Amino acid sequence: MKTPEILAREARAASIPLAALDAKTRDGALLAMAEALTCQREEIFAANREDMARAKEEGLAAPLLARLRFDEKKLSGVVEGLRSLASLPDPLGATQMATELSPGLELYRVSCPIGVIGVIFESRPDALVQISALCLKSGNAALLKGGREALRTNRALFGALYGAAVRAGVPEGALALLETREDVGALLSLDESIDLIIPRGSNAFVRYIKDHSRIPVMGHADGLCHVYVDAAADVQMAVDIAVDSKAQSVAVCNACETLLVHRDVAGAFLPRLAPAMAAAGVRLRGCARTQALIACEAATEEDWRTEYLDYELSVRVVDSLDEAIAHVNTYGSGHTDCIVTGDEAAARRFMALVDSAGVYQNCSTRFADGFRYGFGAEVGIATGKVHARGPMGLEGLCIYKYKLIGSGQTVRPFAGGEAAFTHRPLLKDCPY
Repeated sequence: MKTPEILAREARAASIPLAALDAKTRDGALLAMAEALTCQREEIFAANREDMARAKEEGLAAPLLARLRFDEKKLSGVVEGLRSLASLPDPLGATQMATELSPGLELYRVSCPIGVIGVIFESRPDALVQISALCLKSGNAALLKGGREALRTNRALFGALYGAAVRAGVPEGALALLETREDVGALLSLDESIDLIIPRGSNAFVRYIKDHSRIPVMGHADGLCHVYVDAAADVQMAVDIAVDSKAQSVAVCNACETLLVHRDVAGAFLPRLAPAMAAAGVRLRGCARTQALIACEAATEEDWRTEYLDYELSVRVVDSLDEAIAHVNTYGSGHTDCIVTGDEAAARRFMALVDSAGVYQNCSTRFADGFRYGFGAEVGIATGKVHARGPMGLEGLCIYKYKLIGSGQTVRPFAGGEAAFTHRPLLKDCPY
């Protein structure tokens, strides 16, 4: 088996021709990958059954087992995603800026791949497919490390994806699968071969990666999302949004973990929320004011900081919109937060002052997803403020280069005052 050092060097070598690969070949590779997954479905399902059996023996929680399962429904989803991604416009070679510096001297800013990306992600086999596809579509080589629980499923998926991609014209070595914890340690030291690391996991995990590598890190950290039910909320709408945000799928980063309720609507809202959440299997933990209105466990300070990823939800009654905003900005993870209100002024204030990658009005936090945004898929949701923020689709996996096209110009005449810059916008794309 090749070491991470060898795989990284091979990925670096493959990244150069991959960046120059035409869009038709890259899209053809995605379609070939979709076909390979369909043809090799039984081997993939068998591998997943082994992973599921072992995870059950080890006592993996039910919501995490649901993430680990890869069945016909998951297969159909990733195949649809691959085909959808192939139909999207090419993110590479797009002219972002065109300026005439002086007659005959033209400057263009053009999108290009980042290069080699290391992605460390949770035990969710469908994430391997999405990440591989996004990296290839955006011309990036990738080193992929999934969770231990999905080891056999990831092997089967990667075998199908990689073989199809190479047969379709993708350079060998452009994708590689890492499997052990030791591989992660080695990955972090390979700053000469890897341009960016994207870790998906807890804040503590992302901090660990940042502290142990010189490679730039774009962290996909905790998803401590909030729904705030404002005084001017439609009560039934608020119930529907809260239940969907929490219970539509609980072990995901865009699920609601804390529900904030304005005191003026709490008496009407909470008694209707409690049976709806109970029907969805969700256990509530509430502040003292919440407990005065519905039966639930007491919430502690720690609950406001907890990403449950389970059928649990903390509830707090607040006195004002500004108190809700302060709570979100204090305890939230900068992922996705929603206000339910019919008051446009309140909505504008919430959306302006909440410091998160996604700020919503009157809709479920579960919409925070690259596929649902029309990005094809996502490699993760970035909660920082550098380069990319929110669902990282194709655009987030691209950077740019400046191309300056001249006709013999030198700096001397400009420095001496004999020539002048025009800095005139050009209404045309870079010729190459």
